[in-house]
Amino acid sequence: MKICAVICEYNPFHNGHRHQLREIRKLSGCDKILCLMSGNFTQRGDMAVFDKFTRARHAVENGADIVIELPVAFAVSPAELFAGGAIHLLSSIPDVTTLAFGCESGSKEEFLRAARATLSEDKEFKALLKENMKDGTSYVKARTAAVLALNHDVDEAMLSSPNNILGVEYCRALLAENAAIEPLPLPRVGAGNSDAVPVKNFSSATALRACLRDGSKKAKKLLGSNLPASVQKDAAGYTEKPYRQAAICALLSAPPEEVTKSPDCSEGLENRLRAMAKSSPDYDELLGKVVSKRYTLSRLKRILLQNFLGVTRKDVRSFLGAPLYYNVLCVRRKDQSELLGALSRGSFPVLARKSDTGALRREALECFGLDVHACELYGAVTGNFLNPNETLFL
Repeated sequence: MKICAVICEYNPFHNGHRHQLREIRKLSGCDKILCLMSGNFTQRGDMAVFDKFTRARHAVENGADIVIELPVAFAVSPAELFAGGAIHLLSSIPDVTTLAFGCESGSKEEFLRAARATLSEDKEFKALLKENMKDGTSYVKARTAAVLALNHDVDEAMLSSPNNILGVEYCRALLAENAAIEPLPLPRVGAGNSDAVPVKNFSSATALRACLRDGSKKAKKLLGSNLPASVQKDAAGYTEKPYRQAAICALLSAPPEEVTKSPDCSEGLENRLRAMAKSSPDYDELLGKVVSKRYTLSRLKRILLQNFLGVTRKDVRSFLGAPLYYNVLCVRRKDQSELLGALSRGSFPVLARKSDTGALRREALECFGLDVHACELYGAVTGNFLNPNETLFL
C-alpha cells in the first residue's frame, strides 16, 4: 500500500482543506491518505476550537482515511521541532511514501534546495546569523537572511511566506532523517494562511476562528460558505473557553526557572512575561506589551501554552530520537484492518484502545503522559473530558 501523509491542525477543518485532500487523491498516486494532526492544542500557542476527536472526524468525513495524533510535545513547539517530531513519526511507517503540504509557491526541487541550504551551518553561516540578530531580528528571519546571502540559487519566496517556511522545515527534517518520502507541495487556494479578513468559500483558518468567536449573523453566514456541512453542525454550538485566563494563572503560579524550560523561552523572557502579567493580567494586553521584532506573537503564545502544559525543551529533544507510538484518533471502518495493518508494519506501537498503552516504554511513556496531561487540562478548561487514546470508527 502507498500512503500519502498530511501534517495538519484542521483548526477548524474548512473548504481549503477538503480541496487539498481531493487534490492529493488526484496527484499523489497513493492508495490512502493519513493525517498526522495536532491534538487539543496548536502550534500557534492556543487551544483548538474543537477537540481532537471532533476534528479528526471532520477530516475522515471529508476525504481522509485515517487520522493519528501528533504528540502534544511536538504540536506546541516551534517550527523546527514541530516538523522534526512529525517526520520522526511518519518516516517510521514504511507505507508512507509521500508527504503533501500546502504552499504559496515552489516545486519539490525548490523546496529540497532550500532545505539543503538551511542544513549547512558552517562558520561563515554562524557568523552571519549572529550579525543579523544584533538589531533585534528574530532567529528565523536572521537565519533566512543568512541562507539567502550565502546561497544565491535559493528562491527568497521559499523562506519568506508561512506555508513555504513550514514546507522547507518538513523537507529539512526529511533530509535529516534520510526518509524515503517524496514531498508533494500543493498550491493554496483562496485566502493566505494568516489573512484575518474572511472571504466567500476559501477563507483562512485564522479568519474562521475569528468568525466562530464573533457569533454574529454575518459571521455565521461566512462560516456557512466556508465550512463543510459536517463541520457547520459542530460550529453552531461553539462557545469560547477560558483557556487564556488559565494560561495567565499558570504563568504566575510557576517559578521562573520552570517557565524558562519551555522550548521557546530564552533571554530572560520568563521574567518579562511574569512581570507584565502582574500589572496586565489580560492575555492580549500582556502579549501586546511584550511582542517585538525579535519576539513574535506566536512565540510568546507558545511559551504561555508550553508552561501551561508542562512541555520542556529537554523532553521534546529527547522524544525526537526515541521510539514513540501511533495514537489513532479516527479511521474509516471499512478500511480499518488495512490501515491499522499498515501502522503495525511501522517501528512503533499502535494505540487504538486503552490497553495498547501497556506496550509503551521509557520516552514513549513520558511523551504519552504529556498527551494524557494535556487531555486532563483540556477537560478542566472546557468540561469536555476525553479518553486520551480512544479511536473513532466511521
